[in-house]
Amino acid sequence: MARTIAKDHDEKRRHILTVAAEVFARDGISRTSMNAVAQACGISKANIYHYYVSKGDLLFDILDHYLSDLRNWVCDVELDGLVPADQLHLICREFLLAYEGMDNEHKIQSEGLPLLPAHQQGVLRGYQRELVQLVSDILLRCAPNRFGADKPALRNTTMSIFGMLNWFYMWSPNADKEARISYSVLTADLVLNGINEDVTRKS
Repeated sequence: MARTIAKDHDEKRRHILTVAAEVFARDGISRTSMNAVAQACGISKANIYHYYVSKGDLLFDILDHYLSDLRNWVCDVELDGLVPADQLHLICREFLLAYEGMDNEHKIQSEGLPLLPAHQQGVLRGYQRELVQLVSDILLRCAPNRFGADKPALRNTTMSIFGMLNWFYMWSPNADKEARISYSVLTADLVLNGINEDVTRKS
């Protein structure tokens, strides 16, 4: 007979994901055992294996939830009717708002992805590619003459935006909504002023 799923199964699973992300981010994924995660969650080692058969299974679920939710949030933003510059401002804002409360999940991506099997990495990198493509498309609309014939510059600028946004949590760990919005404006303005084709250099 199949085991009945408890009514609070999803709630407990979410709790495990949140706590495990915190432990992984604090202690490192490779150095953290499933027993340590179970203790942090306040459950037995046997109980955590009821939800996840391995640490890799748990890690994938953390990153899959995080990146798929991020992809859905940002890619579902309505851009129609906005000029490209306003699109960039809006997307930078939504990234930082979506990142709020997700510092642990965000932090463990770089260590966690290479630890997963290739097919799971492919799923997660697919979410990342969609987000990168979204920003790249907006930048191309912002400066078609600058980037239309210079794909390396388009990619470098796209990834520079992610660099500015993705590391915000490092120097502003307690940033509130207002601070996040303010920094998103700064990021977009820096990029837009940097790719302004009317700006001339002295050297």
